[in-house]
Amino acid sequence: MISAVRSIGAFSLAVLAASGRACILLIQMLGNIPTSVRRYELLVEQLFHVGVLTLPIIIVAALFVGMVLALQGYNTLVDFGAESSLGLLVALSLTRELGPVLAGLLFAGRAGAALTAEIGLMKATEQLAGMEMMAVDPVRRVLLPRFLAGVISVPILAILFTAVGILGGYLLSVDVLGIDQGVYWSVMQEGVDFQQDVLNGLFKSLVFGALISLLAVFIGYDARPTPAGVGAATTLTVVLSSLLVLAVDFSLTSMMF
Repeated sequence: MISAVRSIGAFSLAVLAASGRACILLIQMLGNIPTSVRRYELLVEQLFHVGVLTLPIIIVAALFVGMVLALQGYNTLVDFGAESSLGLLVALSLTRELGPVLAGLLFAGRAGAALTAEIGLMKATEQLAGMEMMAVDPVRRVLLPRFLAGVISVPILAILFTAVGILGGYLLSVDVLGIDQGVYWSVMQEGVDFQQDVLNGLFKSLVFGALISLLAVFIGYDARPTPAGVGAATTLTVVLSSLLVLAVDFSLTSMMF
């Protein structure tokens, strides 16, 4: 019994200590944003690596998610004679929930893991220590561009996910299920509110991007400088980011809607 309590206490202290180090790192990065803006080429490079290279999986996943939503929604709505609302169902599902959440999860699995592995490998090979010896701040030079790239990329990816998902739902609804295309778009336009639905979904994706990016760079920076440590850090990034995205999504949804 005592050993169990001791283990719980040690784990809680470790979590609190890691949270404190993550907050300190976040403050350091935010303080270096003006300097990073002047070195915009580093940010552009990371936007390509974490944003553009994540785009193919976003587009493919969004297309199939939109078609599945349309198919499942049609099978339900047709029983009530409300198949004309299929476009609204697809649009609201994507703008409010599936667009931001799935874009965040896919970003965490692809770009978040890559960021952690890259930073962890730089630490294991003492590249970060070498930068410090040459009076180069690794937080400003390495971590901050990757963090900002993630914060910027996830909302854009979520918007593209939503747009492609709606297009996939349209293709299946009109070309396969026989829904009138005018009805599909008109009901969607009347039912989707820009502030309540679109902006709230965009705010969610912004929070997810900041959360995933902070976890990715911090866990990589805090990883043990060994191959096993880098592998464990990469796994931790994906698992923790995915769970926190779902938990934060519930909290934001309960406050917004």
